[in-house]
Amino acid sequence: MGLGAEVIKKKLWSTGLLLVCIFLVACEFNQQEGKEASTIAQKVNTEEFIPKAISPGNFSEYDMALKMDNDGKFQLESTVVVKNLSTDDWEQLIFYFIPNMFTKAVSPELEHPSTIAFHNITIDGKTAAYTLEKDTLNIQLQEKLKPHQEMKVYFSYEFTLPEEGLRFTKSNGNYHLAQFYPMLATYRNHQWNKEDYRFRGETYHTTFSNFKLTYDIPQKYTLVSSFDQEAFPSPNKGLLEVENVKEIFVALVKDPILVEKDEDIAIRVFGFEENKKELYQEIADEASAVINYFEEIMGPYPLKQLDIIIDGMGMEYPGIVTAHTIYNSGPSSSEQIKSTVVHEIAHQWFYGVITNDPFHHAWLDEGFTVFATNLFNFKKLNLSKPYTIYSIDPDLVLPVNLPLDQYQSDMSAYVYGKSPAMLLNLFDDNEEIKDIEQFLKSYYQFYNYKEIDSTEFARFTKYYFDLKDDSIFEGWLDLDNIKNE
Repeated sequence: MGLGAEVIKKKLWSTGLLLVCIFLVACEFNQQEGKEASTIAQKVNTEEFIPKAISPGNFSEYDMALKMDNDGKFQLESTVVVKNLSTDDWEQLIFYFIPNMFTKAVSPELEHPSTIAFHNITIDGKTAAYTLEKDTLNIQLQEKLKPHQEMKVYFSYEFTLPEEGLRFTKSNGNYHLAQFYPMLATYRNHQWNKEDYRFRGETYHTTFSNFKLTYDIPQKYTLVSSFDQEAFPSPNKGLLEVENVKEIFVALVKDPILVEKDEDIAIRVFGFEENKKELYQEIADEASAVINYFEEIMGPYPLKQLDIIIDGMGMEYPGIVTAHTIYNSGPSSSEQIKSTVVHEIAHQWFYGVITNDPFHHAWLDEGFTVFATNLFNFKKLNLSKPYTIYSIDPDLVLPVNLPLDQYQSDMSAYVYGKSPAMLLNLFDDNEEIKDIEQFLKSYYQFYNYKEIDSTEFARFTKYYFDLKDDSIFEGWLDLDNIKNE
């Protein structure tokens, strides 16, 4: 989620609900407890340490045909090949269908809600029975899907976008198609891993999949998306493909101002205010710098192109980020937008490459994203050591890895604030940024294109620092009551 990390600053956004605690400094904790100083810089031996990734339980491939008319009505046909990678026989398939959250029936407070009309759902050509409650699309199977078998699920429906929706929305005459298609949930512990939708934090979790999109849109719009072989302006009809990404995002934008930076990773900034071309160029330059830095200290950016849309709320998607507001609280300042973009780009590594369940382990992408963003900011200042004493709010007594529904309005203080501070606390104050960068590089090398949870993070960290017990995690990680192990 876009929060716009700024150097040595805490912010309380006007909603009062999204506390952005940017900890760029160490905390007043006993840093020696539970670790030996002589082993801090130890590198993980690839022959001794074997990562234990979390299985998604399935594999899926999406083939979609999207059509938009001049009135903003969409038709979508989506065929999903689903393969059972679990050890169980499945009697149902569970999909997220988030557009339904913004219909009049579910969100009556919206003045201009979305509309949804399903025409057909079939499995291997046969009409399927299904239920749709809020964002849960439950399809009953006439025949069980056994382990290692696959089936083909077909959806046909039409929809419109809401105004003032959350990510899935119309914004300033543009169409943001986030989570616009049925998204297969993960499967673990002998059940579908699907939580209730929440308007704060990410509550949907999908695994890496392959996508193909055929589109037909009015000529007055250009398509900007997670696919990385697009031209500008886009043709009104086309076919796009991308592999091994968690989801796709599609924006249809009208009359954008484009700033491009043609390097190894093509950067495209789409803005909509003529008097802000200089800002858009600054954003492109900063994006180039942050991509180069993260590639250097961790590993490759996963695609050939990065698109940045200065519209809508700050959010990350594979290959594309949006940045203009924080939870629709009004336009952000230029500096807030720039730091939001840096934060969202960091998510391309922590979410886009190393994945985690954002409902049960939100800190693993948001906390690491803030942590890595802070390193980038310190490197820009040519500092070798990021250490100053910073006192954590003593009221933040909960662990950072609780499910989202166990926090109150202070969820952001834990996920975005306490967790990166405690990551920094793993290191001694005599260590330099290069030592922290080495930790991130090892972490990336072991877990790229894998799912990790808090227990696995603790196992890796104990090995990396040669820790003998879990005492270093006391007070900030709950390792006893984790659902997704």
